[in-house]
Amino acid sequence: MWKGRFQGDVSQKMKKFGQSVSYDYRMFEEDIQGSKAHAQGLLAAGILTPEEREKICSGLDEIRDEIRNGKFVFSEELEDVHMNIEAELTKRIGPAGAKLHTARSRNDQVATDIRLHLRSASKKISAAIADLQSSLVDLAERNSDVVFPGYTHLQRAQPVFFAHHLLAYVEMLERDAGRLEDCLKRMSLCPLGSGAIAGSTIVLNREEVAASLGFAGATRNSMDAVGDRDFACEFLSALAIAGMHLSRLSEDVILWVSSEFAFLKLSDAHTTGSSLMPQKKNPDVAELVRGKTGRLYGNLFSLLTTLKGLPLTYNRDLQEDKEPLFDSIDTLLACLEIFAEMLSAATVNREAMAAAVSDPLLLATDLADLLVLRGVPFRQAHEMVGKLVAESESSGIPLSKLPESTLLSIAPLARDGFSEIFGIQRAMRARKATGAPSPDGVLHALAFWKKTLSEKNSPNL
Repeated sequence: MWKGRFQGDVSQKMKKFGQSVSYDYRMFEEDIQGSKAHAQGLLAAGILTPEEREKICSGLDEIRDEIRNGKFVFSEELEDVHMNIEAELTKRIGPAGAKLHTARSRNDQVATDIRLHLRSASKKISAAIADLQSSLVDLAERNSDVVFPGYTHLQRAQPVFFAHHLLAYVEMLERDAGRLEDCLKRMSLCPLGSGAIAGSTIVLNREEVAASLGFAGATRNSMDAVGDRDFACEFLSALAIAGMHLSRLSEDVILWVSSEFAFLKLSDAHTTGSSLMPQKKNPDVAELVRGKTGRLYGNLFSLLTTLKGLPLTYNRDLQEDKEPLFDSIDTLLACLEIFAEMLSAATVNREAMAAAVSDPLLLATDLADLLVLRGVPFRQAHEMVGKLVAESESSGIPLSKLPESTLLSIAPLARDGFSEIFGIQRAMRARKATGAPSPDGVLHALAFWKKTLSEKNSPNL
């Protein structure tokens, strides 16, 4: 690439150390797509003849097909995917191939390729998010009538529908998909034609090139276009947050399948045993997903650290942007796909959930609400019910079975209708506010998500 300036060869260790084709080869589709658009721009600028452009595009198509079929041999001598393709093209079609790099640099070329690659990856990740959402909705719908304890501080708090709990993760995942959409908006300006730093004296119609690649427009500042990777940081941040949501879901699953909870059962296909203890059935999928979240965080901080001290514009440090990106894409996709499959095969232990939700303490707040509706200020009602709970614990008598004398001495206004307060179905029907887990609210939410996900998966959209 630069043999005119250098008299000696680069050392073999330097070639090995500096190459990136061992991992950036996966951007070959985007590189060829960008090169074909650039060739069209060179044609419009009078640099290429129609025949030369046709040779370039045909040669690039042949190379693309060979790479897809595993017949193309990449060389580390040529450093990266860009030079491998360009060198092979020139070898095949001659001088026309040598003209292709006119008015562009590898700096703007790679900045374009990464954007195209992340755009494609975002679509795959969004589809995988929708699949996991569908698995959660399906599991929720199969168990839409099941009530179990909701937890705060990992202590039993109040009763909720199991479906309501699962749909909370559907909401989180929807925001994850939204973050990817937002990220794509800021990724929608094309750097191609920015050159190494200051554009080129050979003027191309960058807007037309950008439009042909599906971008909303061309970047406005050539130095920013080639020297920054904030779009990649934002992308990694979106993936890290999605990983955090999966990790929280993993923790719930790990708790639910434990003997102490026994709320959920995973299939044999998604669990493993112990090399020593024959009774074990371990939730390895959830544990691995929880662990892989650290990789997603690490990749984000790796790129942020790479960027933090770089002066404008391009520095070779930026070669370190790709491995974190590729690893996060692969990691999150794998986590989303296996989690969706695991949940589709999971079953709920209704009996264990029913036993857990029968604890009358879960409805202590409902008792306080009853007092409030009868004119007692909430703080006083809270104190009264707290005393009743303390009496229940000290006497060993369930809260719902406390004698009337105790009730009259602490909270006399709660006497009428006291026993009815502890009916689970009544309690769930009473939760009618928007977003609360009433039976009708849960059914409405399920219908909403089924419709929303069906529209997402429609081939016409």
